[in-house]
Amino acid sequence: MQINSVAELDVADGIATLTLDSAPVNALSAAVRDGLDQGFRAAIADETVQGIVLICAGRTFIAGADISEFDKAPTGAPLHDVLALIEGSPKPVVAAIHGTALGGGLETALVCDYRVATPSAKLGLPEVALGLLPGAGGTQRLPRVVGAEAALEMMAIGKPVRAKDALAMGLVDAITSEDALHADAVAFLKTKLDAPRTRIRDRTDKIAGQDPALFDAFRAKHARAFKGFRAPENIIKAVEAAVTLPFDQGMKREAELFWELFRSRESAAQRYFFFAERQTAKVPDLAADLPEIPVKRVGVIGAGTMGGGIAMNFLNVGLPVTIVEQAQDALDRGVATIRRNYQGSVDKGRMSAEQFEQRMALLTPSLDFEVLGEVDLIIEAVFEKLSLKQEIFARLDKVAKADAILATNTSFLDVDAIAAATGRPESVVGMHFFSPANVMKLLEVVRGAETDPQVVAAAMAIGRRIGKVAVLSRVCDGFIANRMMAPRMAAAQALILEGPLPWEVDRVMLDYGFPMGPFAMLDLVGLDVIGWDAATSSSSSVVEVLCEMGRWGQKKGGGYYDYDDKRRAAPSPIAEQLIRDFAAKTGVTQRAFSDEEIVARLLYPVVNEGARILEEGVAIRASDVDVALVYGYGWPVFTGGPLFWADGVGLAKIADALEEMGHAPSPLLRALAEQGKPLHQYRSAAPAARVIEVA
Repeated sequence: MQINSVAELDVADGIATLTLDSAPVNALSAAVRDGLDQGFRAAIADETVQGIVLICAGRTFIAGADISEFDKAPTGAPLHDVLALIEGSPKPVVAAIHGTALGGGLETALVCDYRVATPSAKLGLPEVALGLLPGAGGTQRLPRVVGAEAALEMMAIGKPVRAKDALAMGLVDAITSEDALHADAVAFLKTKLDAPRTRIRDRTDKIAGQDPALFDAFRAKHARAFKGFRAPENIIKAVEAAVTLPFDQGMKREAELFWELFRSRESAAQRYFFFAERQTAKVPDLAADLPEIPVKRVGVIGAGTMGGGIAMNFLNVGLPVTIVEQAQDALDRGVATIRRNYQGSVDKGRMSAEQFEQRMALLTPSLDFEVLGEVDLIIEAVFEKLSLKQEIFARLDKVAKADAILATNTSFLDVDAIAAATGRPESVVGMHFFSPANVMKLLEVVRGAETDPQVVAAAMAIGRRIGKVAVLSRVCDGFIANRMMAPRMAAAQALILEGPLPWEVDRVMLDYGFPMGPFAMLDLVGLDVIGWDAATSSSSSVVEVLCEMGRWGQKKGGGYYDYDDKRRAAPSPIAEQLIRDFAAKTGVTQRAFSDEEIVARLLYPVVNEGARILEEGVAIRASDVDVALVYGYGWPVFTGGPLFWADGVGLAKIADALEEMGHAPSPLLRALAEQGKPLHQYRSAAPAARVIEVA
């Protein structure tokens, strides 16, 4: 019997099966909620039905709420009413789970009497990633099933559990066969038709006598990871309510905590970012029916830190990689580093020894440039010198297959100038990985003036294939992320002459939410590798003098900070005195700065550069810029990224402050401020062919 457009009810041998079919992930839309409501009412009213199986068609069980409905007027059956109907069913109900049961999907399963799952299924309550908590009873029911500690891990961390772990926790009652979920669920339910029933809401065995010290211990354990986020604390409070209050009072407390989060700027930022990340794959001028360029084997030129990390991305997804170097010792070091990285994963239990060897077996080290003629995608990852890269691409032009994709990993050089070294610039694309390349999630795909749309589409698809978030950029100095963050570094280096010391600036950036401050980052990277040249050094800046003194950062035991033998940082009296002396020498008056002033000095110029990037058509949309900064530089996601954050600060305030600092506000920034329009919703009108030389 068809219930509605997404729900169907069938009855056989006393068992009703309600099947939801709402592609792609059976999200709890108004239609799905109505289907659940009407379907369960029909099954309950049918006197021939003794039990009910809830199952989903397609690739997954209910994978959560329909997030697109969050900011719209409610329609359809209210979820809480639907769940109360299922929980109050006079007939036993089993949820048959495959794919994922996430968020509202797991909350729906928790109001059923039983849950069975396929071996590959995953279950979780990941609302924390949206700055929310499970708001349909999850914070009250889950602890009653798995205990408070496990519930906190699932909800405040947001990591789903596999079916076998869910079985061990008591979250599911049985594991079915992978290809007979429905039959196994029916068989399981028939064994329970006469069994006594206890609703999860009425259970207390897993929460009775809970030591209240658990909650403060959990807060302390995760204090660093939770810093800046509101949702984890509200989840902890909700679970505290679950173990201390009667169920109905706990539900009331959950609702209060949910709406507190929903109205917060942090949750708005995280929900915005959720959609922003998914928008990056949409490139307006790429036809959906573009023929795919198959990539079955990859070549990497350069076995250094970056080249090895790039290679690991492809090995991880089962793609054979040929890595090419000029010298045997460099090749051996590169392969050894890859092996050491994988061994570390084995030692931490993240990978089996068998998986380790399988990945290494896919790697072919070579000193022969000619072998690159056998691969479909070649990524150059050598030193950032234009003439060197042009030389390599000229050689590739003679060696590579006619349909091979030729990619450069340059972080700021002119992709078009590199492409011009070949007779096929349409095959050349930038694929800028961030270091460490096997860890960082951002991949900037740089579209040259002549890059073929098929090549652009292929590079974007390859990024997704290896688990990266691919953001499309046009050619300019530094592309999106590096270009945007350059003003922060310049501002930081100027600011320390005016009063704040490096560790004070770093503390403010840490308090803002960055994983590392600019001066700690410089010391980590090495002051000598950010453009210093001993041959031309003239003591014209603090960083030059530090380098001349041999204070290159962590590797030398000192830079802006002093370091002990375990590379633990401490404020450096040497650097402090140098900065004071340099300020006096250059006539800079020093004063105290508030944290708010430091944030403005360092981050308002970043926003301004982002607006220029949009003006010039370097990025497609403002949300792409935010994604690039979050995944490329660790910009705190609870701010939504620099452009979303800027709208919260106020564009007029930022533009006025920039003028006071001596920076010319971007015309786009000033125009949007005057029009009262948000920056984070801006979309570039017409992508530029190329943008070179950013002032």
